[in-house]
Amino acid sequence: MPGDFTVLIMAAGRGTRMRSPLPKVLHPVCGKPMVEWVIDAAREAGAGEVICITRPGDEVAEGLPESVTVAEQRQGEGTGAAILAAREAGPAEGTVLVLSGDHPLLCAELIGRLVDTHGRERAAATLLTTEELDPAGYGRVMRAADGSVERIVETKYTEGLSAEELAAREVNIGTYAFEASDLWSALDEVGEEREEIYLTGVFPVLRDRGDRVVSNLTTDVSGAMGVNTRADLMEVDRLAARRILDRHARAGVTFLGPDSTRIEAGVTVGADTTVWPGVTLRGATSIGAGCEIGPQTTITDSALGERVKALHSFVCEATVESGASLGPFAYLRPGAHIGEGAKIGTFVEVKNSSVGPGAKVPHLSYLGDADVGANSNIGAGNITANYDGRRKHRTTIGDGVKTGVDTSFVAPVSVGDGAYTGAGSVIGEDVPDGALGVSRSKQVNVEGYAERKEKPPG
Repeated sequence: MPGDFTVLIMAAGRGTRMRSPLPKVLHPVCGKPMVEWVIDAAREAGAGEVICITRPGDEVAEGLPESVTVAEQRQGEGTGAAILAAREAGPAEGTVLVLSGDHPLLCAELIGRLVDTHGRERAAATLLTTEELDPAGYGRVMRAADGSVERIVETKYTEGLSAEELAAREVNIGTYAFEASDLWSALDEVGEEREEIYLTGVFPVLRDRGDRVVSNLTTDVSGAMGVNTRADLMEVDRLAARRILDRHARAGVTFLGPDSTRIEAGVTVGADTTVWPGVTLRGATSIGAGCEIGPQTTITDSALGERVKALHSFVCEATVESGASLGPFAYLRPGAHIGEGAKIGTFVEVKNSSVGPGAKVPHLSYLGDADVGANSNIGAGNITANYDGRRKHRTTIGDGVKTGVDTSFVAPVSVGDGAYTGAGSVIGEDVPDGALGVSRSKQVNVEGYAERKEKPPG
């Protein structure tokens, strides 16, 4: 990759066509604000400093990473005025790239090639261009006899344009590399056009000086995909999602239903993991090696160790250690910590609780604010009654405990190591180690009840 350079990212504006109070460049693409895709690509390509240009009051600056410098555009309209706003924060010398914050699919490899071409050609300015797009509405690139860029013809308004200009197929994508000193001095000479200062106005200034302006022609047009509407966002998100799946697949992850699988940008997945159809992995989720995830499983901001199985489960802000199994239809809520080799079975809900190594909660139970020891077995239909109407209390179940079906634990309460509870018990007092806790009324059979119940009145 090339050496350090500075990147200026045009990130201003709310984007009213998005029909949202959220600034346009902060709308997420696969879980990450679109402007952060551009920032990360620039960093990966070798950028030393990243400067984002915002407008006062547009609330973009508040959503940017702390690692970037913010320059406010307080006056003027147009791309040239935006870049001038970064003059004080930007470098006086060296290579400067200009990128758009609403082009999230621009990749580090393409940025690197642009910088490399700029340096190799010893140019004052280098444009990223393509012939793969419909040129209507784009700035057309007009070349000089030596192959360098002579000028950019804006075709937003077509009156007065020649047939040669309208026939040009090579278009300006809107991504540039400049020598900083040439950029700043040229911008000082660019006048307003329709009350805007266009960044493309620097190219004739540079040409008139005898400076070299070149292009980097590419067939990769994804970096030209700007987002102005929710429909644009949907398409960009779709392409970014596929890129993420492809990256994980190349790293050794198997996807059995890629068209129904969604993995967000911040997720990590270990090699030899299999992801079944209908899986969604969100936020800062990490999945270890050799796992089996899905089908129909959603995991958000959670950490799963190696060889975890999660079938038809919903997991949020939880930790699952290696070798554990979830589901089908398990629900792990924030604060759940499932130990190594433990089992959380069918229709089991766990919230703010730890389940020890080798423990089993096979089915139809709720554990809230509880600590379950190693190798314990929680019977079907167990619940922890953790809330007294004012405060929540914890239930502690020791190692090797075996609880009967339909046991309720009225917290705060403890069950000692190796203890048992009887089926249908309501445990409101501590159970010592090795004891059997039983709390239920003696059964009474009322003879002849059915006959009397079904007998007609009168």
